[in-house]
Amino acid sequence: MAVELTALIPVFRTPVQTLLDNCRTRGVEMRPFFTVRTPFDQAKLWRQSRARQEIDQKIDELRRAGAEFLAHCIESVGPQHGDPVTNALPGYSWHQWSEAVDCFWVVAGKAEWSTRKRVNGANGYKVYAEEAVKLNLHAGGLWKKLKDWPHVQQRPDASPAVTMSVRDINEGMRERFAT
Repeated sequence: MAVELTALIPVFRTPVQTLLDNCRTRGVEMRPFFTVRTPFDQAKLWRQSRARQEIDQKIDELRRAGAEFLAHCIESVGPQHGDPVTNALPGYSWHQWSEAVDCFWVVAGKAEWSTRKRVNGANGYKVYAEEAVKLNLHAGGLWKKLKDWPHVQQRPDASPAVTMSVRDINEGMRERFAT
């Protein structure tokens, strides 16, 4: 089952649909698997591979900065295990703001994750990144650190923290996701 793009903000949704269409025109099917991610889901991903001391330090730092909801997100998801997948704290990923999408490459009806495999001379993730750039979108596969080939976002800023304070991020996440 494909993830719907309707959760994305309209100004981003339209170029993402164009991106997927342009990839398809080049013989590459990219299928969305993540659009909006809650700050709790982001906290789970951030906690993966991190030592308890680093986690506790970040929770304390967020609380001292007046970001109680963000601290709660990290604390409440409990221990997580796995390879490092993100450096973005809850609220610090454009996924929480409906301005990012993750897609996988479909080869012979199955998800393909290789950035080296080629089909008809092309790698789907490389085509996806090239087409994203043509649309003034920002491809995670072109980042200098922790490349994220499935990721494309609307803004050039690595994080909302470039333009928002930690308190503003906290408040935005609380308003959108607190139950």
